Amino acid sequence: MLQIKNPVLPGFNADPSIIRVDDTYYIANSTFEWFPGVRLHESKDLVHWNLLPSALSTTTLLDMKGNPSSGGIWAPDLSYADGKFWLIYTDVKVTEGPFKDMINYLTTAEDIRGPWSDPIRVNGVGFDASLFHDDDGRKYLVQQTWDHREYHHAFDGITVTEFDTDTMKLKPETARTIYAGTDVKLVEGPHLYKINGYYYLFAAQGGTVWTHQEVVARSKTLDALSFETEPGDPFITNFDTPELEIQKQGHGALVETPGGEWYYASLCGRPWNHENESSIDPRGWCPLGRETAIQKVYWDEEGWPRIEGGHGGKVLVDAPKDAILTEAPADHSMHDEFDTPKLHDEWNTLRVPFTEEMGTTGDGRLTLVGKGSLSNKHELSLVAKRWQAFNFDAEVKVKFDPFNYQQMAGLTNFYNDKHWSFAFVTWNEKNGRVIEVAECNRGGYRSFLRDDAIPVPDDVEFVWLRTKVRKQSYSYEYSFDGKNYTEIPGTLDAAVLSDDYVLQSYGGFFTGAFVGMACVDYSGYDQTAEFRSFDYKELD
Repeated sequence: MLQIKNPVLPGFNADPSIIRVDDTYYIANSTFEWFPGVRLHESKDLVHWNLLPSALSTTTLLDMKGNPSSGGIWAPDLSYADGKFWLIYTDVKVTEGPFKDMINYLTTAEDIRGPWSDPIRVNGVGFDASLFHDDDGRKYLVQQTWDHREYHHAFDGITVTEFDTDTMKLKPETARTIYAGTDVKLVEGPHLYKINGYYYLFAAQGGTVWTHQEVVARSKTLDALSFETEPGDPFITNFDTPELEIQKQGHGALVETPGGEWYYASLCGRPWNHENESSIDPRGWCPLGRETAIQKVYWDEEGWPRIEGGHGGKVLVDAPKDAILTEAPADHSMHDEFDTPKLHDEWNTLRVPFTEEMGTTGDGRLTLVGKGSLSNKHELSLVAKRWQAFNFDAEVKVKFDPFNYQQMAGLTNFYNDKHWSFAFVTWNEKNGRVIEVAECNRGGYRSFLRDDAIPVPDDVEFVWLRTKVRKQSYSYEYSFDGKNYTEIPGTLDAAVLSDDYVLQSYGGFFTGAFVGMACVDYSGYDQTAEFRSFDYKELD
């Protein structure tokens, strides 16, 4: 029998919003500060998924220049009604401190592949907004509500506000809090459904860490505070199932199959531990970020939804009986010869789109113009893809002729502006063109080789750089001929590129590790680097 193996979307694919249109399922995921915004996948069997073009691919739809790390796109909501797709998305501009300045937008499209309409600014009341289409034709924005006041809890319940489709604006006078959450607090990520005469509210609680959970509440009306919470255990949580391979489940959405079966898509994480650590505390590290899992749902005698197999969920889940087998790649390995003028859909940039100001692609090469350092939130030439397996090799061929030490180009493993590593060609006073490796950990910079940086012979035009990621750790290698590789001294801890590590010193980080190419010239002379033949090969 066909089975879903969780996670179905490995690597950083958080906060899934799942829908079905006819016989096709679609999932939209958060992208935070990575561009383009809102990652989309499709499937006909819930098992095999194919990547679609991202929804927010222009600065008209999404302008994140200067956004903080883990700001940007939080928990988009995808729905289908009136013959078109509706996408609600949040652009968060402030992440640290008492405020979460944000703007919620709406865009629509007749085809999931676009084009998407110019955005309508909806409100800034709270993040994780979703659009509910009632069966009487009325529409409502459902959202977490933010309270900056230090004497109140910041998560001020779930608010519903009617949306006027004639004016395409909210009616703020209709806003009311329909659910305050439970004592677990941090209620967020709401999705509303009408099933068998009840309004069912699915909402996340407990924060998107090991205490994460999803609760369900229901009501016959949308009146203020009219929702009662599902009795017994939470709908889904892994707080009390530390031995399960997947953790952090919660924050997701419900979908019904054509045959009347029900499934729930949620975020999850797959932690590992260092050999000297307990598997319980710390529960582990998730460099692959928050991924997407799918669980099967049944309805109990009282009409409450329950997770098949218990509230911890399962790694292997039976697929729908009416699933239509979907062809998809066996894994997420990727090879790019840069032979087209458009970047592959797997590539991402930070905060802004890939334009000629950053570089060009085509004719077998990716050219990047040196801009700011890897800690720069405004001007950065970096093109990267998600880590989507615990074990992989990634390599690229680079041509770069720096004339000062402020110029660097090479291969990076990157989490955010304060957590990354970089194997790069640069220049120093001792040997001229050299290879160095450096790490930025909690904002502190460390060179691995220093005065022992590896000289690049004068007759070498291209340098090959490779990273070998092996679950708990990773390393870098170099080659001058693309065949014979030499390991660069220094093994790095992959935990540094995880939400779990970053959260120990900073609040609110939600992405995952990326691997890719970068060119830095903070001296301001726009020195360019040429990259060829990128290869990412999964070994799991």
